[in-house]
Formats: sequence, C-alpha cells, structure tokens
Amino acid sequence: MIRHLLVLTGLIFMTLFINLDCEAAPMTAAEIQKQFASGASASVATQHAIEIINETDDDYHAVIVSGGSAVTENTSRLDRLSPAERAALPLGSVPILIKDNIETVEWPTTAGSLALADNLTGRDADLISRLRTAGAVILGKANLSEWANFRSEKSISGWSGVRGQTRNAFDVTRSPCGSSSGSAVSVALGYVPVAIGSETDGSIVCPASLNGVVGFKPTHGLVSGFGIVPLAATQDTAGPIATTVIDAAITLGAMIDLSGDSAQKNRAISNDLLTLNTPTDLKGVRIGVLSEVQGFDARRDALLDAAIAKLKSLGADIVPGLMAKPYDGFEQDEYEVLLYEFKHQLNEYLAGLPKKSNRFTLTSLIEFNGQSDIELSLFDQSIFIKANELPLTEAQYKQKLSAIKKAAREDGLDHLIGANKLDVLIGTTVGPAWTIDDVNGDAFHGPSISSFPAVGGHPHLTVPMGDIRGLPIGLSFIGSRLDDAKIATIAAAYEANRKK
Repeated sequence: MIRHLLVLTGLIFMTLFINLDCEAAPMTAAEIQKQFASGASASVATQHAIEIINETDDDYHAVIVSGGSAVTENTSRLDRLSPAERAALPLGSVPILIKDNIETVEWPTTAGSLALADNLTGRDADLISRLRTAGAVILGKANLSEWANFRSEKSISGWSGVRGQTRNAFDVTRSPCGSSSGSAVSVALGYVPVAIGSETDGSIVCPASLNGVVGFKPTHGLVSGFGIVPLAATQDTAGPIATTVIDAAITLGAMIDLSGDSAQKNRAISNDLLTLNTPTDLKGVRIGVLSEVQGFDARRDALLDAAIAKLKSLGADIVPGLMAKPYDGFEQDEYEVLLYEFKHQLNEYLAGLPKKSNRFTLTSLIEFNGQSDIELSLFDQSIFIKANELPLTEAQYKQKLSAIKKAAREDGLDHLIGANKLDVLIGTTVGPAWTIDDVNGDAFHGPSISSFPAVGGHPHLTVPMGDIRGLPIGLSFIGSRLDDAKIATIAAAYEANRKK
C-alpha cells in the first residue's frame, strides 16, 4: 500500500510506531490512550501528527489547519492529570482532526467556502465538547468537499475553495470521494488514528471505503448536530473515521449525546461502544447480503464473495440475495427533501453566526460565489440555485419526507432485517476510486448502498475488504437503528480475521 513509507521510515524510532509485518504502522487510538495512561506525555502523539502533516500534506491537501498554541495548552493540561484521571479518559491524548463543517473554538469553521473563511464562532460543537471531555486533543481541521458536496451537480469530491483538491491516499490522481475527504485521507496516511466526518448520504462511508479505512455513520440522532453546518437535519450526522473498528467504536461512544429524553438509552449504547470487544467467532449471527451491489463488476463481486466466505468460516449464517428496492422516484424525492431542508436550515444557521458571517443567506452566498475568482473556477453552483428556487410547498416536502422514510424503514431495511431475523446486512460499499476530472466532475464507479441507511437513519459502518489493483474497496455493515454496538462487534470480528 502507498503509505508514504519513506516518510514513515524516518520516524520509526518514535514511540508512536510499532512494527507490523516489517512495516512501520501508526499506533491506534486505543494504544495511544494506553501509553498516556501509563505516563507518556500527551505531546508525543500530537507532535508526531503535526510533523507528518507538515512533511506530507502539500501532496494531499487533506488538512486545512493544525497545531498552534491551543493544542499545546491542551496537551500541557492533560500532562498535569493524575494517573487515575489519565486512566479514566477513553481518548486520553489521542490527536483528532475535525471536518471543517464542525465548529471548534480555536479555528474558523468554513465548510470549505471562502465566504466563511473568517467564521470564527468562538464555540465548540456539542460533539467536540464531548471529545475533549474524553481526553482527545483536537488537532485541527480537515479539508472537505465544499458545503458537504451540496453546491453543484458537477462537483469534484474533495475540492474546496479554502484548501483546494484533496487527493486519494493510494493514488494522487484519483478521487478521495467526499464529502469527508480530508478526514478519511488523514487517517489513511497515518496523520491521526481518528478523524471526524459528517454524512448526509455517503459522506463518511464513501471516502472511508476509497481510502482503505473504517468509517462509522451512527444511528441518526445519537450525536448532537449543534455546531455543525447543516445540509439536511433529517439525515445529517457526524461520525468517526478511524484505523480500526475498535477506535471508531470508542470515538463514537465518546461522541454520543447524553442529554435530553434519550439520555438513558444513549448512555447504554455509549457504554457498549466504549467497552467493545472483538468476538472470537460469529456463531448464531445471521447476516443478510444485499444483492443490488452485485453483478456490476466481477472484481468487486470476488471480494464480496471472499468476505462472505470469511464470515461463514467464523460461524455466521448467511442469507443471500436480499434487495432493498426503492420505489420509482425515490432518489428524486430524497434530493428535493435535501434541497428544501438545506435552504431553510442553512439560512437559519447563518443568521445565528457571530460577527460578519451572519450577513449571509443562501441568496448572498450565490452572489458571493459569482463574484469570486476561485469558487466557480472548476464547477458551478447548480444545487445552490435549485435549492434557492425550489417550488416545493411545506405540505409537499412533508409528503416526500414521509414517503422516503417509509421506503427506507418499514418497506426497506427494517423489513429485510425483521423478516429474515437478521443481525446485520452487508454489501460492497462503493468504488474503486475514479480519476479526478476537473472537466466532467465525479464519476462514481458501481452501485452504492448508502442511501437507505442515510434516509432511514440506520447505522452504517464500512471496513476495508480488499483492493482492485491497489485501490481499496470497503465492506458495509448496516443494522437496525440503535444497534450501533452490535454491527461494530460483528465488523470487528471480520476485521480481525480478514487476512487469516
């Protein structure tokens, strides 16, 4: 795998590296926390991350900003903790990069747009506060597809006006997918063991799959959306991208919102994720295979067949040939729901921003982009214009929202899982990565299964499954809502045994 081995070899002496199969490999979040609990300085992991970003990222544009005095102050504070306090932190001293549509007190939150280049809100998103409480070091901001890839129908995944084009960790000529592009690439290149992304439909699982890392879109509503630039609240959620399933589970467990009416239920899910163990087998586990991802590419099918065989060898019962088929017009209805919510929710978010950023509306953003030499240099703002001019009434919006939820839940994933008594559904996530094309935009390769769990609010976790000529392909695990820990447990078993 292309992992900047020359750079990593030069840093192998550092405590952040262990030897796996004669290659230098960055430590996991769980390993960093263990060293910190044993007395290691919090600055070790952070300093290493900053050094490798400085050495490497000019080639990848995965990171917008990292380090600084606030990071140093945070590591110094962590170093002053007692041994008991250190041991109690599930993410003690773990450096984490944050997708730049999520607010942090240290840096502007730009959504990748030059219009928000000075959007220093002076506040943390709720999930950031929770990560800090868990001991994480918020290292910086990751690049993304501008406005979470909801500006143009001819967009280029991973491009933003603020940082330019993020590039695939395995081939710089190919797409990193998006919109959590920088988050996935940062983990794949070993900058950090965990980064935070966000997803409305595929924006965590696609870049994770194409960059050979773990991506975990949680059950919708488990993670607070406060402080995240909105796309569409009925589908938006943040989630971790990580080197391992255990790292992703621990991070998600730390992120979960423990306030409000669902606090008790959410706390139980959080505890299950924070203490997740890898089972030795999958006896008694029923796994359904989503067939709509099969038959497109024999190479993808071969990887999925090998994954199914591995799951069988672990004792799982496999139910093949299942299909979550939407009604005609489902995709258009979902699109119009997103357009409707985007306009109203973005305008509300912008109005609540401090200082000069609150002067913007969707209309004035369209005007700003039209006057910029950079923003429309590669692709247009057709989605912005459609959202701003959408002739959809509130009643029509509610009808479409109800229809797509029913298709994804009662008539879709919930039906498949219930009727077949399944613990989880699996399928090929997406990919392989396509060539970056600044003339025609993205060209997704092969069917994806992100839409139903995105619309239905189901947890969706992708794990590396193999590669096609060096380009990673992920295996998706999709479960019932609130079964986040269950699908993570099953995925962890697969991950631990895939190469055996």
